[in-house]
Amino acid sequence: MKNVDYIIVGDGYAALFFAHQLLLNNKSFIIFSEGKKSASQISAGIINPVVLKKFTTFWLAQEQIDFLKISLKEIESYTGENYFIDSPIHRIFHDENEQKLWLKKSCNEDLKNFLDENFDHLNGVKNYFHTGKVNQSARLNVKGFFAGLLTYLENKGNLVKEKFDYSKIDISNSIYKDLSFKNILFCEGMGVKENPYFSEIAVIPNKGHHIRVKLSGSIPQDITIKKKHFLFPLENGLHFYGGTYDREQMHHEIDNSAVEQLQKGLSEFYPGDFEIKEVHFGFRPTVKDRRPILGRHSHHSNFYVFNGLGARGILNGCYFSKTLFDYIEENIPLPKEISIDRF
Repeated sequence: MKNVDYIIVGDGYAALFFAHQLLLNNKSFIIFSEGKKSASQISAGIINPVVLKKFTTFWLAQEQIDFLKISLKEIESYTGENYFIDSPIHRIFHDENEQKLWLKKSCNEDLKNFLDENFDHLNGVKNYFHTGKVNQSARLNVKGFFAGLLTYLENKGNLVKEKFDYSKIDISNSIYKDLSFKNILFCEGMGVKENPYFSEIAVIPNKGHHIRVKLSGSIPQDITIKKKHFLFPLENGLHFYGGTYDREQMHHEIDNSAVEQLQKGLSEFYPGDFEIKEVHFGFRPTVKDRRPILGRHSHHSNFYVFNGLGARGILNGCYFSKTLFDYIEENIPLPKEISIDRF
């Protein structure tokens, strides 16, 4: 029998950022990774403090950005890799009214550090009304982040590559198979619907598609371009474009309508030909109030959940991993805005 402080079920942003907190605090743990590509692992990796449809920000945006930068430096110290890509977002304006709204919003106290007052013109794409730069925006090297961290954890003996079997939990003795645990944390994304302990939490699947395309002409390579969706370069000569949002089509197949939407969206501002090389989709766990769900099970005091990260998985997963750790280890109350008890 092996004794651990934590079992973590899942291998997305919530699981890995919480594992980082455990590493920082010298806690023993095992992560169970089924090995399927989660919504986190196919995500765009956009780090963005602004809602670019309305030019607004969100709760704790600056705090989340600052904490992420610190955390990625800490992770670099043991993986040896820097996963932060300094590639700011440039939002293409549709018309002069959007320019004026951007400038007006840039004077707001909560947005002045994010909305750049100077507009840019980009070569290689249609941007008749120029673009606005989102300061402090960036990207995460998603492929590198998951490959690097999972390899590191596997080499340390913290990773088990198998599907977690809920029926093997001995609740009264806090034992799972040959593991004795103090706490168990479920970070399964939409997989939580199969979890007998937290299947009723208020997460809603949101299906997202993105395409990987070969462009016929060159565009700026050191930025992320945003109009309806995000466009940025990948390391293999392809470009990422996406992603869509769909709460209706829940089947586990590619939706042609979503691909057509992406083709149309890219064609609106990219003037050249492009070839779709790959199509990917995943199911984001979203919440009605757009805030994650954290907390303790109502009957099992050492069972916890960390879910509902939505489209801000990197920022939410990183920042609130520390909040959850402090709640479990230091009994610091969770903010009501993210607590499971708010529903």
